[in-house]
Amino acid sequence: MAFIHIVIVKLFMSIETSSQKTIPSLLDHSLLRYINFIALYFAQGIPEGMLFFGIPAWMAMNNKSASEIAAFAIAGGLPWSFKFIVAPLMDRYTFLPMGRKRPWVLFGQIGLMASFSAMAFIDDPLNHLNLFMIGAFTVSFFGALQDVATDGMAIDIIPIEQQARANGFMWGAKTIGISASLALGTWLLNHYSYSYAILMLAGAVGLTMLAPLFLRERKGERLLPWTQGEALVETKKIQLDNWSILLKSLMSVFTLRNSLLFTIIIFINQGAFNYFGTLLPIFTVKELNWSNATYSELYATAKLIGGMVGMLMGGALIEKFGRIRMMNIYFFLMIITNAALSFLKTYWDNHTFIYSFMIAYNILYTFSCIGIFAIAMQCCWKKVSASQFTLYMTLSNLGRLALAALIGPIKDNYSWQISLFAFSIMLGISWLLMQFLDLNKHLSKVEKLEQTDQQISVFGAE
Repeated sequence: MAFIHIVIVKLFMSIETSSQKTIPSLLDHSLLRYINFIALYFAQGIPEGMLFFGIPAWMAMNNKSASEIAAFAIAGGLPWSFKFIVAPLMDRYTFLPMGRKRPWVLFGQIGLMASFSAMAFIDDPLNHLNLFMIGAFTVSFFGALQDVATDGMAIDIIPIEQQARANGFMWGAKTIGISASLALGTWLLNHYSYSYAILMLAGAVGLTMLAPLFLRERKGERLLPWTQGEALVETKKIQLDNWSILLKSLMSVFTLRNSLLFTIIIFINQGAFNYFGTLLPIFTVKELNWSNATYSELYATAKLIGGMVGMLMGGALIEKFGRIRMMNIYFFLMIITNAALSFLKTYWDNHTFIYSFMIAYNILYTFSCIGIFAIAMQCCWKKVSASQFTLYMTLSNLGRLALAALIGPIKDNYSWQISLFAFSIMLGISWLLMQFLDLNKHLSKVEKLEQTDQQISVFGAE
């Protein structure tokens, strides 16, 4: 064992020495930045495709109730609402010789692969729902941890003028990961077994770890703890080492008027998306009598189209026409599209009509996510980037849980038409609130906070 350990260490040191000379850092190379974040977001999409789409459809196909399916969805979504617990730890503690967020990214990625693999060994999951939900919770915990670290890294090293385009690539990659996972996972589920399907997808998650494993944040940092490299001066300057300063800085930027308004918007917006995303497989399987394979095949293709269009156009449209203007357009089109699905009941038996809606919805959904998360990144103060961005995401995921929990009561008391149209009502409220959001004013406030912070630092040094 000692010999193998020595060989592995020497191999990585050799790779590290070679890569130090030949592979640029993420901070210095835009293409490598895009590749790195595409890989990490694709990895997030793989388990999500099964947890939030494939497995709910599979459960519906096996006569599980809407409440049981919603409970599974809530268990899988719950860790995403507690991301704020780990975000301050990432801002406060890290191993700077390997970068500010990269050590956390690697830890999250390893945990995601291991927990997803472990979930494959749950025996007869449909009849052991409590254990099944624990498995979903654990996978989502590491997925959420990886997501926090990835977003913190993105805010740290992606220039603000490239954030919209990067969000397009990232969300497009995640959408493609979800659709590929949904299609392949469902096929493996139906033709082989639950365990085989999950294990194959876990292996794909493992492959994506190669990107963060061999790409440094900044030149001169280490690839691994035992290789050569050191913490850089610029990272030491922005790394917080005091809990009091961290929390005060976070609260000072988060409690700005436009920050609080954006929090309400993203809470309702993401909650509406999760409400509809959880409702759609139940609607197609139970009301339209589709099989889970039919739903997964069509929805995965629609998701893939949405992801590809989002990667090609989503970020570019926001860069050209502005975040708020494009979000207004996306929300309006999505409300109209959903209203058409809700009230054109005579076309529900037409597969082409439902499939066309899925394509339109997924394109608009991808565009909306690119826009809303680009706004979130723009609102962040780099000093507390992981904590602030994650606080937005935590509250948005509380919205996902709160509005998904409405599925049972709404469906039990209203028709499918009203249940579907509730999505448009939720989104309409979010759209209305966005008219009062002033990003330029928010950025000027953040700049003043930065200037005040620098003055305090200089005064303290004197």
